[in-house]
Amino acid sequence: MTVASEPAPLIELTLATAALRRHDPLFAQWRRRTLPRAMGPLLDLVPATAKGPLFLDPPARRLDEGLDLIQSASTSSVRAELQRVHAPGRRPLPWVRLLADGDREARQDLVRAVRTGYRHLVGEAWERIHAGFHAEQAWRGRLLAEQGLRVTLAGLVPGARWQGTTLEIDRPDEAELQLDGRGLILLPSVFWTGRPLAGRYPEGDVLVYPALTSLPLLDGSPPDDALAALLGRGRGRILHQLTQPRTTTDLARGLRMAKSSVSEHAKTLRNSHLITSRRDGKAVWHTCTPLGLSLLRGCGGIPANA
Repeated sequence: MTVASEPAPLIELTLATAALRRHDPLFAQWRRRTLPRAMGPLLDLVPATAKGPLFLDPPARRLDEGLDLIQSASTSSVRAELQRVHAPGRRPLPWVRLLADGDREARQDLVRAVRTGYRHLVGEAWERIHAGFHAEQAWRGRLLAEQGLRVTLAGLVPGARWQGTTLEIDRPDEAELQLDGRGLILLPSVFWTGRPLAGRYPEGDVLVYPALTSLPLLDGSPPDDALAALLGRGRGRILHQLTQPRTTTDLARGLRMAKSSVSEHAKTLRNSHLITSRRDGKAVWHTCTPLGLSLLRGCGGIPANA
């Protein structure tokens, strides 16, 4: 298993397109944008679940490389993917039927839609996407090195758990990914907030999961420190405070945050194995785990000999 070295532009585009359709309050303001008509074919193919045809979002590191792969995808593979994702009982749109039949103009319209969508949804935010991705990559790499594969995979989403050699993740649909000796690439996304998505590409199996900090929380201004770039300012400030045990009330008072916000941030930090929490009467005490302290040291939050 490896953590991807760079974000995949077209996978991020698919997830950004799906975010336009989801009723995720985190992306409410981001969704208020005017989209060019040329994006129509892309919107036709990507549902809110982001489970569109795989030929649409190859895990290429560069946009031009990904566009070339869409252009060169065989008609048979395009037709098979469109049949796989098409909703039962619904007739495909006329242009989708043309695409499935190998129509050159339909393929060009799709490539134009992808290029336009990238420019309007991803390209303008690429610096923020890149910063959030690499902060997440550094964190998962550290977790993998210090805690191992099982802890790393179980920490991708709350509630994930191991049953023997099988990682189980709660989700509304039934899905199973058997690696059968194939490698697995972990790909964090700042656009995705749902359960991990698995894709079987010629390049290898890819598991997309939500980064700790979503795009709307990457506010575009330079972060105060590396920890803020990874966790977001609120969670970073809380982790800084927890080199000694503190209650939710202590944190809320000292950081001038609402207790509900502190509790929500603490839940995310706890699910990422960075803090532990214990209840003592009405108070809930929080403190850093060894991994949390290690992360603070690595980001310069506390001295190396502390």
